[in-house]
Amino acid sequence: MKRLVVLGGGYGGLKTVLGLLEHHLPEDVHITIIDRNPYHSVKTEFFTIAAGTVAERDVRMDFPDDKRVHYEYGEITKIDTTKQEILIKGKTDHVPYDYMVIGLGCEDNYHDVEGAEEFTESVQTFSKARHTGLAVGNLKAYGKVTIVGAGLSGIEVASEIRESRSDLNIRILDRGTSVLKAFDSKIQEHVHEWFIKNDVDVLHNSNVEYVEKDGVCNNGLCFVNDVTIWTAGVRPNFLARELPFEKDTQEKIIVNDFFQVPSHPNVYVVGDCASSVHSPSAQLAGQQGELVADVLLAVLKERTPKRPKEIKLKGTLGSLGKSDGFGNMMERAVTGYLPRLAKSGVLWLNKRH
Repeated sequence: MKRLVVLGGGYGGLKTVLGLLEHHLPEDVHITIIDRNPYHSVKTEFFTIAAGTVAERDVRMDFPDDKRVHYEYGEITKIDTTKQEILIKGKTDHVPYDYMVIGLGCEDNYHDVEGAEEFTESVQTFSKARHTGLAVGNLKAYGKVTIVGAGLSGIEVASEIRESRSDLNIRILDRGTSVLKAFDSKIQEHVHEWFIKNDVDVLHNSNVEYVEKDGVCNNGLCFVNDVTIWTAGVRPNFLARELPFEKDTQEKIIVNDFFQVPSHPNVYVVGDCASSVHSPSAQLAGQQGELVADVLLAVLKERTPKRPKEIKLKGTLGSLGKSDGFGNMMERAVTGYLPRLAKSGVLWLNKRH
């Protein structure tokens, strides 16, 4: 038997499995997906859960119902690469593997800021986004919300909360001199104007020194606050960081052209845990998963895999509520309703697939 275990049913892991299921697999191949939830979570839409603008069911998708796939649901506690088995919290039976795909995603990077992990909300997992949504939704009139970080996640969280609650006082603490520093200046200006128009305060050149239960201290000035949401960077899942594999400066596992760990070629890594020249994104993880499926298909059929094609990303889309947005489309910076409509279309197509 050839036991393939996929850790994480996110974009990379799910695309790997879907790619394999499109083909006739050898009878001795056994696929197992291990995930904390019994569904695929559409992480790019977690900001809507945090704002309470979309029902939870709208950001969940059922895993493929196929007799060739077995599911284990629970929290992984350890990846034992010596014994080649996975340990799951509360279960005495370990899951053995011959081939493994690591697609565990990322978690918040708190940069050693005191109180950040303890006193801030998050949108990095489904349960954390749900908890954030409850915290925001339960705020009394004119409550205060601070979002730390002005990257894509922070911008979408802030704008969606504003659309959900016009009464709230919303503040973004931005470490740089402009929001969305990785984007075109046209997009930065559009988002800047949207925040002015919709009464969202942005404090640039911020330096969060510590976080308390009821406030945030920034550049020596402490703001009284009801809810603080952390969107100031991510790092690979701790399980991937603990593995005895070579990593880059961002703690991501270094892989070869086939997405294999050089010292352990039966281990593949995709998404936020894999070192890449590209910035982490759902799109990147999905493409990596598709390529790994092709490699694994050859390996499982005992053939020599072809070198995967070069990854070409199609751009990035972001939303400012339900009727405005921004993005890079066909190598052009686009703002307004069109990129927002395009993002909704991409989401719809992914769900259909």
